[in-house]
Amino acid sequence: MEKSTTSFLSLVPVLVLFLFTIVLADNHEDFLQCLLFHSQNSTSISSVIYTPKNSSYLSILEIPTQNLRFTSQDTPKPVVIVTPLNESQIQTTIYCAKEHGMQIRTRSGGHDYEGLSFVSQVPFVILDLINHQSIDVDGENATAWVQSGSTIGSLYYRIAEKNRTLGFTAGVCPTVGVGGHLSGGGYGALLRKYGLAVDNIIDARLIDVNGRILDRKSMGEDLFWAIRGGGGASFGVIIAWKIKLVPVPETVTVFTVDRTLQQNATKLIHKWQYVAPEFPQDLFVGILLSRVNSTEDGKLTIQATFNSLFLGGAERLLSLMQESFPELGILKEDCIEMSWIESVLYFAGFPREESLDVLLDRTPLESTRHYKAKSDYFREPISEQGLEGIWKFFDEDEAEAAQIILNPYGGRMSEISEWALPFPHRAGNLYIVEYLVFWDEEGTEASERHISWIRRLYRYMAPYASKFPRAAYINYRDLDLGVNGNGVYTSYARASIWGSKYFKNNFMKLARVKTKVDPDNFFRNEQSVPPLSPRWEIV
Repeated sequence: MEKSTTSFLSLVPVLVLFLFTIVLADNHEDFLQCLLFHSQNSTSISSVIYTPKNSSYLSILEIPTQNLRFTSQDTPKPVVIVTPLNESQIQTTIYCAKEHGMQIRTRSGGHDYEGLSFVSQVPFVILDLINHQSIDVDGENATAWVQSGSTIGSLYYRIAEKNRTLGFTAGVCPTVGVGGHLSGGGYGALLRKYGLAVDNIIDARLIDVNGRILDRKSMGEDLFWAIRGGGGASFGVIIAWKIKLVPVPETVTVFTVDRTLQQNATKLIHKWQYVAPEFPQDLFVGILLSRVNSTEDGKLTIQATFNSLFLGGAERLLSLMQESFPELGILKEDCIEMSWIESVLYFAGFPREESLDVLLDRTPLESTRHYKAKSDYFREPISEQGLEGIWKFFDEDEAEAAQIILNPYGGRMSEISEWALPFPHRAGNLYIVEYLVFWDEEGTEASERHISWIRRLYRYMAPYASKFPRAAYINYRDLDLGVNGNGVYTSYARASIWGSKYFKNNFMKLARVKTKVDPDNFFRNEQSVPPLSPRWEIV
């Protein structure tokens, strides 16, 4: 009797898995039938539905994915991918996902650092906005409507097409999707002059959990506040943004100079921390740290690459640098004058003679790799001794393709209240740091080694980084900071572990907005804002 009981118990996990597979298959088929039944044109919507049975399913899933960590066979795959052509198909997808217990992950560009826009541990559907790429620029009023499936590069291109003295303050990577970038904050070389992308959003179109299409007036100021920096995936599907364009001069000046440890890089970086946040708003000077071979003896060393954008001519830039940062030794021949849209190509890594048409290409300039990222804010300068401790990490094998990027704040960023929008990292922050480690090796062991490296570096930086909380940037998504449970309900206390790092004291207001607009927590992921008043039991 004991033997038969033991045998039966050993079969229980198999039976549970079998039953789960049957339920999932039923939900999958019911969801597809729901899409066809509730669509205004079943033929039209069937052309934008992809299941594992479709020959193009894997290419639709993986081509936009920018991080090879999420393309392995073990990565959970969606039961369905929907690439809607119009708003009504998005409404239908939301309705049917609710009806049949499917989680929605909305993807605009595929750059999510932790894959939350296209990976889930529960049965899910990808709502891919690849077909929502319309951009309508109003040059006369210096505004534009841009759909969330557009890329930053295509937005810059369309602005320049209308007016070369208008621009927008957003990121430097042209293949990043507008939807995720803007909903998390969005910054680039214009942030010291004009702030973040979200500081320049004046309207939006959002489809909520009930399928309603809302603009700023109909959604109300609280929800409009929340989606500008609070992560749009928590509140609905943002289909378009209206942005305020910013004036840029006919001529801007850029420079890129490299300094190794043998060329006094440590002292230069130490001085940069004091001067870069205090430069005039028209001047941005960032730093990229990487490991290179020394030109002197061929041994490994650290290289600090100083990148600058100045909204003006070379003579004025030289004067500013000689006055505030003469140690860097910027010369006239280092400075290149160009138009602002040409500087977009420059910072994206394209040669100056490259056609602007490359900004319309969604394919990254560099090949896709595995990577892991983390972020920090710094309110006090790191000592020279602290910097020297960082260099030791670059001696390790895993740091072969590692980078540390330092971008200065100050200027306009210090003038905006930390309460103005969900993004709270304003006055008092000297600069933001992004840590990145890349690798090409396949397999779990390689992944674990490189992720362990960046985690150890992050621990080392703790004494120097911001505190209470140790702040982070949501667009540099990092699940190491904490995650919600896989169930429908996550407590505010649990979510605050990661939420306070991204949003500080604004996290409570975000949760209040979530409670109003999505009380049943339909739009959720591992780091989505939870409602405060659940209608269900804790699971």
